[in-house]
Amino acid sequence: MSKILIVEDESDIAELIALHLTREGHEPICVANGLRAMPIALEQQPELIVLDLMLPGLDGLQIFKRLRADTRTSTIPVIFLTAKGQVTDKIAGLELGADDYLTKPFSPRELYLRISAVLRRVKKVTHVSELQRGRFMLDRKNMKLFLDGTPLDLTTIEFKLLTTLMENDTAVHSRADLLRDVWGYNSDVATRTLDTHIKRLREKLGAAGEHIVTIRGTGFQFQTELAASQPA
Repeated sequence: MSKILIVEDESDIAELIALHLTREGHEPICVANGLRAMPIALEQQPELIVLDLMLPGLDGLQIFKRLRADTRTSTIPVIFLTAKGQVTDKIAGLELGADDYLTKPFSPRELYLRISAVLRRVKKVTHVSELQRGRFMLDRKNMKLFLDGTPLDLTTIEFKLLTTLMENDTAVHSRADLLRDVWGYNSDVATRTLDTHIKRLREKLGAAGEHIVTIRGTGFQFQTELAASQPA
């Protein structure tokens, strides 16, 4: 059973989601006002948050930024609920590190399947405690990266992306593979998002970002030992 926070001001939608999650054995917590989302997230520490973008008091993107800025909530997976006309906000949310999104109207069953997929990905990332590749060490249990022994803060998506690349550092990962393995779907929006996350991950790694190599026309590869012939 997972504790899931639902931040949604439309009571009929929130109740329908909560009912479906309860039937599937989860513990839903409903919040209708954006200003209450952060205090409840800190208090309840849910395994996942379903977050509507349009909320009274504080909108979904503002809430998401606060969640990611606080170390107590920075690794909680988030699924956005968006209206059809909110494409720009949807892209912004994905680029900030949201785990998935669903456009209204949607079926509760589809949302449940997406929630299950995200929770499985999180458990997959954390099932083995440590992953070491040269200068890089991933603490999967606490979702922390250590570079030459120094901790670096990554978002949930950045951590998943680096983990996927590091798990098989002999493979070239296509964009389609990374979209499937990290985000769980493929779309034009996500293709742009992938490139944005690669760029931000390299920036956070500084000079060590060159270990994430672009294989032109193919995808990306994590090189534990850098090959001088490959451009970063």
